Amino acid sequence: MAMNRRDTFKIAGVAAAAAVMPSMAVATEAAATKEVAKKASGRSVVIIGAGFGGLTMAKALRKQDKTIEVTLIEKRSMHMACPLSNGLLGGLDDMSLSMFVGDYGQPATKYGYTFVNSEVVSIDRKAKEVHTSTAGAVSYDILVLSPGIAYDYEKQFPTWSREKIAHVAAACPAALMPGNEHVALKRQLQDMDDGTVFIVPPAKGKFRCPPAPYERAAMIANYIKNEGIKGKVVVLDTRGGKFAKGKAFKESWKDLFADIIEYKGLTEVTDVDPQAKTITYTEYANIDDEKGTVKTEKYEVCNLIPINKCSPVIAMADIEHNGAGYALMDGYSFRSKTDANVYVIGDAVTHKIPPSGQTAIWGSHRATGQIIAQLNGTVNDPIAGLPAKAANVCFSMVGGKPEEAIMVTHTFSADKSGVLKGKGAVPKPKDGNGKFRSQGTAIATREWFGGVMREMFN
Repeated sequence: MAMNRRDTFKIAGVAAAAAVMPSMAVATEAAATKEVAKKASGRSVVIIGAGFGGLTMAKALRKQDKTIEVTLIEKRSMHMACPLSNGLLGGLDDMSLSMFVGDYGQPATKYGYTFVNSEVVSIDRKAKEVHTSTAGAVSYDILVLSPGIAYDYEKQFPTWSREKIAHVAAACPAALMPGNEHVALKRQLQDMDDGTVFIVPPAKGKFRCPPAPYERAAMIANYIKNEGIKGKVVVLDTRGGKFAKGKAFKESWKDLFADIIEYKGLTEVTDVDPQAKTITYTEYANIDDEKGTVKTEKYEVCNLIPINKCSPVIAMADIEHNGAGYALMDGYSFRSKTDANVYVIGDAVTHKIPPSGQTAIWGSHRATGQIIAQLNGTVNDPIAGLPAKAANVCFSMVGGKPEEAIMVTHTFSADKSGVLKGKGAVPKPKDGNGKFRSQGTAIATREWFGGVMREMFN
């Protein structure tokens, strides 16, 4: 089967997205301990995690106040962005892995903060030190945690052994975190014969980028269609059709891939056998069906995304968190409820706002203002500027020839419960001819992604 792979794409500004955000200092392993393990200056901020939130904050702190010493710690040696990566899986034109990666040294050099490529092994809040695997102890005055998520296979599949979990995780890559999983899933799609691709969204709870599994269904269907593969994409969900951008996705699936995408909304996956390439699940006829029908089916590719939990870095910091590990917040701020010198941003917060790249960017800017105020001894109002209209804009590609996308916007406000809350709306674009999707929204999708990558790395 001939494969069509093309590379790179044009990057434009973020105006079309409606609401996108507004000294050489890279520590080598040999020099890192000497460079960063010194006593905190009184204006030292250490950020753990160089995702959308961490990178945005490191730059913002230095741009707004060059007297602040910023150290960014990240265990990965290279950044890979998850937003728009489903388009890579879908074989969209002019899209390659290179457009999703970034060099951490570039912004560190330009904006004068220290980048430490090392893994955090412990956090001592009493001594105000972060201990790393290769760079020793890093002292701080204010600590920012932006560690992202982890997978909770154990909660979803309590009878599976560690060996079973490791086997399934490798064979059925979740690809909801940056790194090799996306490459592995892409390779499996390229190597697949005619047959079925199963996509399993997280069974319950909060998870990163709620539209991601459903965008992935559209993009993999697009790949199957374009490559002439005789096959289907089957989504084994637990949500009964009630998911992020549900109406828009289902409309697009019906119009573009009615013969390819099959959505099963009331299911429970119980077993995966990577050697036999089979998946076993129970399908329920309706919410009152307690018995269901057990099915075991063959697959060519299995994309199993387990229940999400917070990165263990939050628990490592010994700050208050909920059962899934997400940090409890000090009211409407991004400061930890436990420690006035610890802030949390990105996916790790318990604010009722959607976990997305754009939310991480928005939150990092809010937290930056709060940190600068604290260091300068001034007052920052954590509800100033709220409600914030279109604080989050999230795009999803749903078609490839021509490219079409859908979007959701969220207004963030101060909820009466004492946390930040998001209210979403899925608009029908002017160029959509009454549909949720349009080519103009697809252009805005690429422009948004290009804009945020440029903001982080240039």
